[in-house]
Amino acid sequence: MTGEPSYVELGVPDVPAATAFYGTLLGWAPESMGGGASVATSTLGIGIHGGDEDRHFEVFFAVPDLDAAMVSITALGGGFDSEVRDSEGFGRWVECHDDQGVRFGLREDG
Repeated sequence: MTGEPSYVELGVPDVPAATAFYGTLLGWAPESMGGGASVATSTLGIGIHGGDEDRHFEVFFAVPDLDAAMVSITALGGGFDSEVRDSEGFGRWVECHDDQGVRFGLREDG
């Protein structure tokens, strides 16, 4: 469905520390993935990547047409923090920010 959260990215300085913390706290069973980790919950996939001094959770929202959504972001005063990327198994996506600088991502429904 359009506008539904479709993925969450957790950026941390230390992946093993984060997987131990959230694994114990929330019962996550992370799988190692190229220097990071991946968690499958019943509602969302969660990616954990390391080396991120920003320390953030970033929510990706599903949209049916990424290009049209990007036009809307610009018209509404938002902007972009990455180029559009196309990742195998994940689809087309872009990191954005709203008109107040709050970071989020958009992911094209596949």
